[in-house]
Amino acid sequence: MGDLSLPDGEEIKRTNEIKIAAPLLQAIDIAGLVITADALLTQRELANTLVERGAHYHFTAKANQPTLEQDIAALFAGRGAADFVEVSPPDHGRIETRRIWCSTRLNEYVDFPHVGQVFLVEREIVKKKSNTRSIELAVGVTSCTPEQASPAAVLRDNRGHWAIENSCHYVLDQTWDEDHCRIRTGHGPENTSRLRRFAISVLNLHVKRGDSIASMTRKLASRTRLVFDYLRMTSNSVGHVAVA
Repeated sequence: MGDLSLPDGEEIKRTNEIKIAAPLLQAIDIAGLVITADALLTQRELANTLVERGAHYHFTAKANQPTLEQDIAALFAGRGAADFVEVSPPDHGRIETRRIWCSTRLNEYVDFPHVGQVFLVEREIVKKKSNTRSIELAVGVTSCTPEQASPAAVLRDNRGHWAIENSCHYVLDQTWDEDHCRIRTGHGPENTSRLRRFAISVLNLHVKRGDSIASMTRKLASRTRLVFDYLRMTSNSVGHVAVA
């Protein structure tokens, strides 16, 4: 971590995130679950911990594991037809096609514990209005064997992780304009971001069909009593409060 050019405190924050991942899961029964994580947490120690507790891991490989990333990318360099293809319905003027290739050929070669298979995901996005096309590639590793997870299941795990990640980031950036927040001192930025994420989690428990976090935020701004109801801080709070 010492070679990273990061702002003051950012190196410590990232190191702490790696160290706290396993302890954070101690209070949760993860046996039989697939634990997904972004590239920062693609760590051998975490992989060992998850498997020892009866769970599976699904990790993305990037620059923090350069050899692993390069080995997987080289394996799929001459890839043929995809093992599974998924096309999403047109949404917001774009069509997204996801293709996945999986292989067990590196299981005994890569320096990573409990490898069940490696994979490459290709995301092709076509924007209908501008008629532009872009392709994104991501490689990764999972402890699930082909018998435990088909290519479709591996793609589902990959998509599920980023759907959660992107939905949270979209609300933070687009709805709550986090990028323009002027809090800069001490632990203020991190604490404020955690409070926002907590608020998103609470609102997601109550969001109704047809509503969004943005619309609920506007409604709660003029009906602050509901905020206390959602947090169950009033004597007559109920588990689900309809927002008219």
